[in-house]
Amino acid sequence: MTRRRNGEGSVYKRSDGRWTGATYVLNADGGRQRRQVYGATPAEVAEKIAELRVRTAQSLPSAANRSTVRTFGDLWLAQLPGSGLKPATVSNYRWTLERYVYPEVGSVRLTALTPQHVRQVMTAVTRRGASARTAQLTRAVLRSMLADAEREQVVHRNVATLVRGPRVERVEVVPWSAQEAAKFLASMREHRLYALVAVGISLGLRKGELLALRWDNVDLDGGTLRVVETVQRLGKGVGLVTGTPKTARSRRTVPLPEVCRHALLEHWELQDKEREAAGASWTEHGLVFTTRTGTVLEPRNVNRLLDERIAAAGLRRIRFHDMRHTCASLLLSQGVPVRVVMEVLGHSQMAITTDLYGHVMPPATRAAAAAMDEVLGG
Repeated sequence: MTRRRNGEGSVYKRSDGRWTGATYVLNADGGRQRRQVYGATPAEVAEKIAELRVRTAQSLPSAANRSTVRTFGDLWLAQLPGSGLKPATVSNYRWTLERYVYPEVGSVRLTALTPQHVRQVMTAVTRRGASARTAQLTRAVLRSMLADAEREQVVHRNVATLVRGPRVERVEVVPWSAQEAAKFLASMREHRLYALVAVGISLGLRKGELLALRWDNVDLDGGTLRVVETVQRLGKGVGLVTGTPKTARSRRTVPLPEVCRHALLEHWELQDKEREAAGASWTEHGLVFTTRTGTVLEPRNVNRLLDERIAAAGLRRIRFHDMRHTCASLLLSQGVPVRVVMEVLGHSQMAITTDLYGHVMPPATRAAAAAMDEVLGG
């Protein structure tokens, strides 16, 4: 055995020609554990041992962690509900890991993960036909998981931060015009869920906010509506879940346009008749928009209904969420201040409103230029 120099730990040459050494390091729970390192020369091994001794002196754990991306990811997901994240966010993280990350790098040791592995995952996402935006979100989930692993000192660096995300081209939303929105509302006039689309277009509520809306939060006399809940269908057998809205600003009180107030008054009367017709089959939840037996509407069925009714009206197809864009566009085109539109929609920042709907605002800027011409005599 070659005599070791001071501070090298136990260093010796293996039968395969490589050099190896060992020293005691801290593990995650503060205990001590013997750690083996390898190198081409005694100096390389000594340098690695010195680095480990420095980390130990700083009370930083350096014991080898055998967790794979999958095993750590599953533990990470199990701890997320207690972190304050919304169930929908945790569900989306789980779906992303299981669909895109685990199939590519799930068996890779977490400490062995490299930037190349991250690029491999992102390439696989696009190869499966998903968008650049999905690849970007997948990288974000992996980056978030590795950030916690780094914080817990399971890994020394977050390799996902070393990889650039894909370039995402923003697709400009083309909402309905006032004429198209009016035509659709007219085509829905006799439908039992006319009030749902009237409120959706007039106030821009998200689908989950509409489906969770309760009569307790609607003041028909005062003409206001409070958004305090949302409902979503989550995967993995979780089902429909009611929770708080997307952000703190999403909890809002908005005034009801007369078209909405009248629609909701009629809907109240219609629901009374449906409750009476259902008899013992009716389940009371206090919801505004329900099935014919009082239960919460299935989000996918609402999407299907919208597609069918749009086709029947002979209008170009938009998504349910595009009714929200239609609301914003109509308000801005009528000169409603951006700040007010932001509050109606429940955006967390004004920049979100301006970024999404800046293309609708030129008439307002032209009006400002005309006003300046009038003042200055241009």
